[in-house]
Amino acid sequence: MIKVYCYERCTTCKKALKWLDDQGVKYQLLDIKSEHPDEKTIRELHSKSGLPLKRFFNTSGLLYKSLELSKKLPSMPEDEQYSLLASDGMLVKRPLVVGKDFVLVGFKEPEWQILTK
Repeated sequence: MIKVYCYERCTTCKKALKWLDDQGVKYQLLDIKSEHPDEKTIRELHSKSGLPLKRFFNTSGLLYKSLELSKKLPSMPEDEQYSLLASDGMLVKRPLVVGKDFVLVGFKEPEWQILTK
């Protein structure tokens, strides 16, 4: 079963969960605010995803903006970025979907078709 990290007030998460339900995909729902991945998990997910680490940041979030991360991330060491992502689930792009051999960040329906195969 896949794990889906979401935030209950996020409209993109609501849309993604509806899509999963409509497709009949079973999932374990985790609140990204209170059950966010720790640093070791973030490192593993990043490695498994094949995505740039920047894609894991919720760039439209208030915390991201208040910390001025758009200016700081380009020169920030990866170790510090991992630590930052693990410090607060609201910094993590959502929904974050974790399967046995894949990781999806954000909701893009074409990418999510992998879940129905």
